[in-house]
Amino acid sequence: MKTIDLICIECPRGCNIKVTLNENKIEKIEGNSCPKGKSYAESEVIAPVRVLTSTIRLRTEEMLSVKTDKPIPKEKIFEVMKIINKIKAEKPVKIGDILYKKIVGEANLVSTKSVIL
Repeated sequence: MKTIDLICIECPRGCNIKVTLNENKIEKIEGNSCPKGKSYAESEVIAPVRVLTSTIRLRTEEMLSVKTDKPIPKEKIFEVMKIINKIKAEKPVKIGDILYKKIVGEANLVSTKSVIL
């Protein structure tokens, strides 16, 4: 038996959740105040995901903030960062522009700010 303690980030309550595992299978989830906490704990223990935020360089050497438009598997973050570090974008860029399609799975890399000429 193994227990994992988590703090849920799905709502402002920040519930302290305890997940009990038996042979790497979830046996019990306790402490969540809502169903979101249960699904968060299941995901975090079985297959954690994150929205990745970073920056890329424009060809003018300015920095541009970017993020994935969907959460990606946590274990893929360093692989995606290697790709991000090689990207150089051209101006103009608008918020939400896709800078790299399907950077991992179905997630795209998008701009989080606009940069004009």
